[in-house]
Order: sequence, then C-alpha cells, then structure tokens
Amino acid sequence: MRYLVWVLRLLVFVIVLLFALKNTEPVQVSFFAEHIIQDVPLIVVMLAAFILGLVLGLLLMVGAVMRRRREVNRLRREMDRLQDRLEQAQQSPVNTAAVAPEIVAPLAPL
Repeated sequence: MRYLVWVLRLLVFVIVLLFALKNTEPVQVSFFAEHIIQDVPLIVVMLAAFILGLVLGLLLMVGAVMRRRREVNRLRREMDRLQDRLEQAQQSPVNTAAVAPEIVAPLAPL
C-alpha cells in the first residue's frame, strides 16, 4: 500500500511538472487602475491564483474549526464533571432502608 501511495504521488508530480513546462509562455497581467505587468510566465500566474485561493479557503475554515474546538473542549469538561459526580455517587453510602410498597405506588381502592 505504501508503494502505491508513492507511485501515485510520483505520477501527480510528473503530470504537474509537464503541465508547468507546457505553460511557460509569457502573458500580460492586468490589475485595477490600469496597472499592468508584462511578460509573466503563465504557470507563475496560475500558481499565484492557486495559492491565493488556498489561503482564502483556509481563512474561511478557521471560524468553523475554532467553533468545533470550543465545542469539543466544552463537551470534555462536561464529561469530566459528570464522571466526577458518578464517582462521588458510587463512593457515598446508599440508603438501603426498606420502603413500603404503598409509598412507591399507593394502593387504589377497588
């Protein structure tokens, strides 16, 4: 299985490398306010767009990840509190005095 993963990684690397080598022609990049950069290799523009998208996607995920971590920590604290209560209940003496059945379920007249 480990060799299969390395073969797949090598295959993806070769495909990306060939893609990069085929897209080296210079392009013109236009920004706002008539700012233009001349003769930038296409692969550099594509890589910059990919990295920018990756960073923005990760920034959008930060809020959800932090919410989940807070929820997990809250649930762990609650679980610890409940385990402490369970341990205390098991250690405390239990009242085993006999209870009359009438007290638990009163007899109804027939």
